Amino acid sequence: MGDPLTAPDGFRVDVATVATTGVVSIAGDLDLRSCRRLREELTGLIEDGVTSVVIDLAHMDFVDSTGLDVLVGAQKRLRQRGGEVVLRSPRPAAR
Repeated sequence: MGDPLTAPDGFRVDVATVATTGVVSIAGDLDLRSCRRLREELTGLIEDGVTSVVIDLAHMDFVDSTGLDVLVGAQKRLRQRGGEVVLRSPRPAAR
């Protein structure tokens, strides 16, 4: 078994920023092995002043409780700043 803090092959996070909105696209499985990468990206966006984050889930295959924790944590931090998290295009397995 590999290092649980290292994102597995096939997991990808792409980030773009438009004004005060961050757009994050996730591909692959969001789980214990990959959630650290997403948390780092979301934390960076929030620290850079983004107030809204759109998370595109169209290519996310699976999410476990640790992945959900990262998403909920980002939502809480943004709400404290008057912002929001929007989940876009979740696949049926992730819903």
